[in-house]
Amino acid sequence: MSSIAELLASRSSLAAVSDTPGLDVELLLAHSLEQNRTYLKTWPEREVSAAQQQQFQTLLQRRQAGEPIAHLLGSRGFWTLDLQVNPSTLIPRPETELLVEIALEKLAAKPNALVLDLGTGTGAIALAIASENSLWQVLGCDLQREAVALAERNGRLNKINNAKFLQSDWFTDIPKQQFDLIVSNPPYIDANDPHLSEGDVRFEPRSALVAGKQGLADIEHISVQAPAYLKPGAWLLFEHGYEQAEAVRALLKAHGYVAVATLKDIAGMDRVTLGQYAAANEV
Repeated sequence: MSSIAELLASRSSLAAVSDTPGLDVELLLAHSLEQNRTYLKTWPEREVSAAQQQQFQTLLQRRQAGEPIAHLLGSRGFWTLDLQVNPSTLIPRPETELLVEIALEKLAAKPNALVLDLGTGTGAIALAIASENSLWQVLGCDLQREAVALAERNGRLNKINNAKFLQSDWFTDIPKQQFDLIVSNPPYIDANDPHLSEGDVRFEPRSALVAGKQGLADIEHISVQAPAYLKPGAWLLFEHGYEQAEAVRALLKAHGYVAVATLKDIAGMDRVTLGQYAAANEV
């Protein structure tokens, strides 16, 4: 049997597939031992049972093949939540928390807001917003039934009761009502983008990644349809690729949105563009 310290030395085997091989190995070993990472540092000399070592080696081999850590662990932290993940949808990413931050800022003065999250996936954005104010009502939708079931499960696991989820192709099955804010992290990658064959995205569904018109088709579709579901003065927020900001701003302005702006993510990249819906009599 090997000790914890000896197994942690496996980090070198992940150098070719991960920017954080040490962290990856710690997460996989802690998961196999059903302990936290502090335990690994506290008891480095502890021997690992044969069964636990076998589980760790199996996970390590899958990571060496490029499989995402989130899929191996079955969960990913986002905002203040712990979310289950699976291959039916995207893995929540830290840069997407910018969408939540902006949404909270725009909703701050609205005690009973209605919010719509289009393409909810794991439910990350919808649940993060809902977790900040129990009086807000958040509706998340996704085209994939498996994603809707996952989002519902994440709501239960995080004990969030003011977020509901349904299956819908964008607005197709959304109840006719007006929202104070609509937020979306839609597919925005061009089908020919070389990044689709790299990293974690190789293991994520293309339907959640790729859009026509150089990645702008779904953003344009939502921009056109959203006014029927927005209250006057309400906001529409998009996550998009770092090179798409100018094009997304142009789309929003072309469809009548005002106060259009782009904000940068934690890496300093253009990541979120938003616009405010002005009713005809307000323009």
